[in-house]
Amino acid sequence: MRADIRNIAIIAHVDHGKTTLVDGMLKQAKVFRDASTAGERILDSNALERERGITILSKNTAVTWNDIKINIVDTPGHADFGGEVERVLNMVDGALLLIDAVDGPMPQTRFVLRKALELGLRIIVVINKIDRPYARVEEVLNETFDLFIELGATDEQAEFPVVYAVGLEGRAGYDPDQTAPDLAPLFETIEKEIPGPQIDPDAPPVLQVTTLEYDNYKGQIGVGRLLSGVLRRGADVVRVTPDGTRETGKIVYLFTYHNLAKQEVPEALAGDIVAFGGFEELRISDTIAYPQIDQALPPIRIEEPTVRMTFGVNTSPLAGREGKTGWGTSRRIRQRLIDEMRSNVALRVEESGQPDRFIVSGRGELHLAILIETMRREGYEFDVSKPEVIYHEDPQTGETLEPFEEVHIEVAEDLVGTVVELLGARRGQMLDMRSQNGITYLKYLVPTRGLLGFRMHLMRATSGLGQINSVFYGYEPLAGPIPGRQFGSLVAWEAGVASTYALVHTQARGTFFIQPQTEVYEGMVVGEHIRAEDLAVNVTKTKHLTAVRTKNYADEVRLAPPRSMSLDDCLEFLAEDELLEVTPGSLRIRKRILNNEDRQKDQKRREKLLEG
Repeated sequence: MRADIRNIAIIAHVDHGKTTLVDGMLKQAKVFRDASTAGERILDSNALERERGITILSKNTAVTWNDIKINIVDTPGHADFGGEVERVLNMVDGALLLIDAVDGPMPQTRFVLRKALELGLRIIVVINKIDRPYARVEEVLNETFDLFIELGATDEQAEFPVVYAVGLEGRAGYDPDQTAPDLAPLFETIEKEIPGPQIDPDAPPVLQVTTLEYDNYKGQIGVGRLLSGVLRRGADVVRVTPDGTRETGKIVYLFTYHNLAKQEVPEALAGDIVAFGGFEELRISDTIAYPQIDQALPPIRIEEPTVRMTFGVNTSPLAGREGKTGWGTSRRIRQRLIDEMRSNVALRVEESGQPDRFIVSGRGELHLAILIETMRREGYEFDVSKPEVIYHEDPQTGETLEPFEEVHIEVAEDLVGTVVELLGARRGQMLDMRSQNGITYLKYLVPTRGLLGFRMHLMRATSGLGQINSVFYGYEPLAGPIPGRQFGSLVAWEAGVASTYALVHTQARGTFFIQPQTEVYEGMVVGEHIRAEDLAVNVTKTKHLTAVRTKNYADEVRLAPPRSMSLDDCLEFLAEDELLEVTPGSLRIRKRILNNEDRQKDQKRREKLLEG
């Protein structure tokens, strides 16, 4: 066992303070010359992570404390990025399980803890945010212990050490009423409780690729924990894929982590987390070893996707104006999606029956939305369909099964009835309800199908104050019909530029998504209708100029401001016969069939089929 190193992951539910706690650890380990200028959420370096306030990709860093190197892996808390958590837990010997002193264990806490216990990791429970009003430290500790027992923890795992912390202020202690001015108690607990890595220094070096990075100069970089031996730069090695394919190569670059950077080293010892380059192609789960090794390590198992949508070539009349030249072709989009699968292990990409469309499956709406936003920022132009759930068939009975999620909602007491009604319509089954300090906590089991587009309805019904979190529960028999979108779309009648005059005179028909002077095309969705059916409207009509003047020099009716639609809002709004056109500068909802007459004929044909 190596005594000079500790490998830990920080796991928790979303927004329980993982990245903020890592900030404190980095600052107190003297990573920065001046800690006050370091900023906040240092590891959330990705622009999307900073905008959304969530961790999307797991990050590696390392600090030194009392001559012991602590490799820290910060993991995402959102259920849609569970694939990231499942991968990186293979690299560590222990985990800090952060739990909010008010919220207690939440859905994702259960998911990440189950994975950590299955791998036999040593868990340190950190009850964070103990300075929050209504903190219930003792209750949360008891709930956490119950969760350990419920998930089948061994006696040794259930006797977990506890540290109390205020991550934002960088304080920790063994007693909630008496914390140290720094995180020393946390570092001491890591040093004492997390075992050093078990290694065989004399065996040939072997590691498994758990994370992929890309460097513009060095090419593909693999990251993993060296399980045995000594890995040297320049050494001849073999890459063994999970299916047994072998490829010989050389370790051209070798790094270990130090503070926030990678440090180039001539050799690395077993037990350390290393990054290496030298292979043109690397994949998650690949085994890198000296040539005498012929057996690949067991592949990293990732839970299957539950939601899918199609990505395709943008076929709108405005295609090709905003994306990078040539980046909207089916070949380019296909290659980009396949490249994404190499590092985003929870993602699946399949060919569809059409040459210019691909079926992309992921863990949830957010998982796919992040991919869409990333591609959009890179300069790609494409369209996507409405997200839909993936059904399974019971191998024994032949019954169709659908994915269900465990949903936790926090809402003000006076709005509980509204939320219960919304979830009831979506076939939700209430599992638990408790109230505390004017807030009601609801626990439901809901078909994933019923949650597609639900977040927007919840935000509207609770004036933006409701909070919702969910985690995959399992596959269950079909729950029955679920109502779709209540209102139809306002669809542009003809191509042109939207005028203020036309928008003012048609705004009684619904809510617009566009402003005056926006270029529109026939079949483009410009707003939401006040009724259930779609309505084609002329938004390009202009006022005829005549010599006749009335006493009113300006229209009395003013134009209401348009509804601002984010990417998440657009995906939730989409109907079955609509697509979302995604370009670097715009998000446009459109009908699959743009021509109004053709679309009406298709609608009548579908109605006849249903009647038949």
